[in-house]
Amino acid sequence: MTDRLKGRIIIVTGGGSGIGRAAAYSFCRDGAQVVVADVNIEGGEETVRKIKSGGGDAIFVKCDVSKAQEVKSMVDKCIETFGGLNCAFNNAGIGGIQAPTAEYSEEIWDRAIHINLIGVYLCMRYEIPAMLKSGGGSIVNMASILGLVGFAGASAYVAAKHGVVGLTKTAAIEYATKGIRVNAVCPGFIMTPMLERGGITTNPEMKKLISDLHPMKRLGKPEEVAESVIWLFTDAASFVTGTTLLVDGGYVAQ
Repeated sequence: MTDRLKGRIIIVTGGGSGIGRAAAYSFCRDGAQVVVADVNIEGGEETVRKIKSGGGDAIFVKCDVSKAQEVKSMVDKCIETFGGLNCAFNNAGIGGIQAPTAEYSEEIWDRAIHINLIGVYLCMRYEIPAMLKSGGGSIVNMASILGLVGFAGASAYVAAKHGVVGLTKTAAIEYATKGIRVNAVCPGFIMTPMLERGGITTNPEMKKLISDLHPMKRLGKPEEVAESVIWLFTDAASFVTGTTLLVDGGYVAQ
């Protein structure tokens, strides 16, 4: 364990698997107290069990980030349990489906936007006042390489992630003199259950095809994203706000 995040109280949404789980592990390893939030109760509780077995301090809160009352309850529980809020990793998201824009289901489009974009807004809506009361803080929103470029067949996801980038920049400007830094991470394709459900990590040909889109010729690891978030949370990034940090193996550099 290290003490890079010692004394920090952190919320992680989507902490029941993938990048969120890796981030929660890493934050606790580095000394933070963590609220693991997820709509998946089993996954979230498993994350907390593993953290506690390693000597970390975490609780689980069930939260659907597209529902304002559940987000408010998540933040309230954090304050009730740990006494405040210093950092937040607004990571929860879904992939949606692959379909041309004119054929995209309105229902699925709305769900992708509500979770991936409105969910980030709702989290900040309740996290920022809590951080102001705690003397400031750092927020990292989960965007994507697809928040910076297009990708055929993923219009809802691309639109939502572009929205997250814009929302991040706006909030960063608004709170720059109030002690709150707001940034976004933009991962490339990462080895997560989301990619597994899409068949990318289980189909060797598909995995190679997607890996080859990155100049490094591989998929990223959840822990590599977690490390970038830790840096943004620490004082080492004290003059960094409103940025989109690429963790993409060179994808967007092409």
